[in-house]
Amino acid sequence: MRLLARPGPRLPDPVRAGDVLAEAESVVVTAGGRRLLDGVSLGVLAGEVLALVGPNGAGKSTLLGVLAGDAVPERGSVSIGGRPATAWSTVELARRRAVLPQHNPVSFPFDVRAVVEMGRAPWEGTAAEDDDERAVAAALADTELTAFTHRSYPTLSGGEQARTALARVLAQSTGLLLLDEPTAAMDLRHQEQVLTLARARAEAGAGVLVVLHDLGLAAAHADRIAVLSDGGLAALGPPGEVCEAGLLSRVYQHPVEVISHPRTGKPLVLPYREGTGNRP
Repeated sequence: MRLLARPGPRLPDPVRAGDVLAEAESVVVTAGGRRLLDGVSLGVLAGEVLALVGPNGAGKSTLLGVLAGDAVPERGSVSIGGRPATAWSTVELARRRAVLPQHNPVSFPFDVRAVVEMGRAPWEGTAAEDDDERAVAAALADTELTAFTHRSYPTLSGGEQARTALARVLAQSTGLLLLDEPTAAMDLRHQEQVLTLARARAEAGAGVLVVLHDLGLAAAHADRIAVLSDGGLAALGPPGEVCEAGLLSRVYQHPVEVISHPRTGKPLVLPYREGTGNRP
């Protein structure tokens, strides 16, 4: 009797800078009678950091979930790795994109290393499994958590938990990272660290979509900025084009001033405050 070999797992194809890793085309999402996304089209490219910004309720997290393949739009299409998002199995998706949600609850007292090791689960049974130790150690080092390896996750501060969740995503070693407000619980130093890590992943060939509230961080670190407003795409382009005072004042419903950083030339977006200058 001859035993037939089972086909091996489908692994991601190599990508080149500029390749579209995930793309939403004219997607519509409605919930509770409210349209969360209204015909939005957006692609994430290999080799770039794409910042997704907009006021609360603009649809940022919803769009990230759609691009991750975690949410199916009512209309429109979503592709990941050149195939419809729904064509991938759960484990195949996890080998192609890593998702950092806004909230990362861990009920059980896992230590930090165990949480980070969860990111390697999609590679079990593949040749990439041999890289588990290196990937976990690198993720812990990159997020400055090596000394926290045996700390219980529930005992960490909010910022330390956020860094642990990020380390899990980094250890997953995918070509597409989707990060939802990764800097929200962090101090200034670690905010810069997170965006520096995002930039490093992009320079290594990955595509990074990051949801941010801090327009200064977005302008300083992103290659492109997508501005969402009321479920629609209000603007998309390089920071120097998108960070325009009139546009941002309308989207955020608060007057802002945009000036150039004296050293880098990057846009600085500041809320207008009474008594600090002339109203724009």
